[in-house]
Amino acid sequence: MYQKNLLYTQNLSIDYVKKLEYLFSLIEYSETQKSVKRRPPHPRYPVLNALIFRNMRTIRSLLDLSRELKNYPQLAQVCGFKSFPSHQRFSAYLKNTPNEKLQSVRLNLLKQLILSGQITGCHISAAACPLKANVKENNLKTNVKERFNKHKFPKGDSQARLGTYNIFFPKKKVRFFWGYRNHILNDCISELPVAEVTKPANVHESKMLIPQLKNIKKELNLSIKAVMADAAFDSYHIVNFILKELKAKPVIARNPRKSKNPDVALSSTGNPICAAGFQMKSMGKFYDKKQNRRRHKFVCPIKASKKFARKVGGLCPWNHPKFYSNRYGCTTNLRIDVDTSGRDNIDYGSETFKKLYDQRTSSERIFSRLLSFMMQTPSIKGLNATANSCTIAHITVLLIALAAAKTGNEDKIRYIKSFFSNFDFSKS
Repeated sequence: MYQKNLLYTQNLSIDYVKKLEYLFSLIEYSETQKSVKRRPPHPRYPVLNALIFRNMRTIRSLLDLSRELKNYPQLAQVCGFKSFPSHQRFSAYLKNTPNEKLQSVRLNLLKQLILSGQITGCHISAAACPLKANVKENNLKTNVKERFNKHKFPKGDSQARLGTYNIFFPKKKVRFFWGYRNHILNDCISELPVAEVTKPANVHESKMLIPQLKNIKKELNLSIKAVMADAAFDSYHIVNFILKELKAKPVIARNPRKSKNPDVALSSTGNPICAAGFQMKSMGKFYDKKQNRRRHKFVCPIKASKKFARKVGGLCPWNHPKFYSNRYGCTTNLRIDVDTSGRDNIDYGSETFKKLYDQRTSSERIFSRLLSFMMQTPSIKGLNATANSCTIAHITVLLIALAAAKTGNEDKIRYIKSFFSNFDFSKS
């Protein structure tokens, strides 16, 4: 225990300290402190409190956070410190703390928000955000040989992996970077994250969606009615999981995958219809070794059948260039190793689909808030430290939302930058 200061500086009012005390009181952090013969270390919960305060104040480095606590002793006391911690203590906490401990804190906050009615989980959106590692390979002003060779890991952070991200201004381009990626699921109505995990940048977003959906279904027991995602998540396995396992509506943008025929029309018998309106001829099934898929090949009926060619005059009515340059004319390959009925039945052009898909922008706004905590430019290195930093950013967002809900400020659950100035605790 500590004795509270009787005098407060002008920059740190009593109201400011009381709001911090209330905020930290909402955190349930269980830990077992081992008995040691040497001087006992700082408990872990004050370090977590200080890192949450760092996010709220947008303090860039851990060294600046240590200086802030020394300049304002009452801040260190409110966090729970009995002495002033060094920046190495914060760095060691992020590096060595198992991410599962912080995930338990995050889950507890989520359960309280669900009980309070702030999160319903009816409409879920999925997204991912690139996190650049603090290495010289990401600084284009430096001279680095084989900068983006995926087999040559950066010495500054050996756990970082090569990934890509898109920029859309002034025109769309793909950029490479070394680092990690934070994958989230969020509630579209409240715009609060309900799941998050940090992986190396070479792990694709689509691989994380099904495990995350299973996890929130098990841990939070949400009644999911629709799942929104962009074209990166468009796969038969994901669509079928949402339809059959979750019993929900998949609202996922169509991914043409650079196909030459992304919108192939099918006849009543299941055969593709070519541009001229003819049913294409089956040429059998084969195994695609490169993509590990089984396909059914269909070709131009004029090329495949002499009888049909004589019937239509022997030439393509559309005068298609492939009719003359290709032995089989126009060809189409359909996958037969997956159930495509779920994806084929998605009503992409309907007003219902468009209105639901518009809710996916909630993920972009959530990342905009999280990145205000400098999550995208971490000052630490390593996968576990980066994952812990991201989880603490999510904890901060959920903690402010819970404080708003409990104090009668439900309209301010997303006021992460103006918690101290706009929250009125007299309502509680």
